Amino acid sequence: MKKLLLALLSIGVLGAGIAKAELNNPGGIGGVESLRGTAELEDTRPADEFKKFPREQSLPDSNYVYQPPMVPHNVRSYEVDLNANKCLSCHSWKNAKEMGATKISVTHYVNREDAVLADVSPRRYFCLQCHVPQANAKPLVENKFESVDSLKD
Repeated sequence: MKKLLLALLSIGVLGAGIAKAELNNPGGIGGVESLRGTAELEDTRPADEFKKFPREQSLPDSNYVYQPPMVPHNVRSYEVDLNANKCLSCHSWKNAKEMGATKISVTHYVNREDAVLADVSPRRYFCLQCHVPQANAKPLVENKFESVDSLKD
């Protein structure tokens, strides 16, 4: 790693301050470590353990308006691609009542031009871009989020 940093510095790709900070503090500039830990880029490290997803559970309260609800179940084997969307087999308006699932919001049936569609809008089709499963996992980075209600005096 040291050789790479020195090479990048010598050809002007890295600024002197960044290279010096990295050389003096391997593992992160300014004391910040990457999510892969202290493993070098060239090294292969063991994969992280799979996160534990609790069985069906209730949804936590939203922290802000329009927050996408979290998914209260595991979605590990769910297929969501151009040809299929496993989420819709339970959560579409057609299937939700029968499956005992929450219906997806009517906002998911509106396109960019505000036209109401008969099926889910293409911009809302890939559910897992916004809706994530709950897991008993420690945060990857420190989070000091406070809801707006906690800021009122």
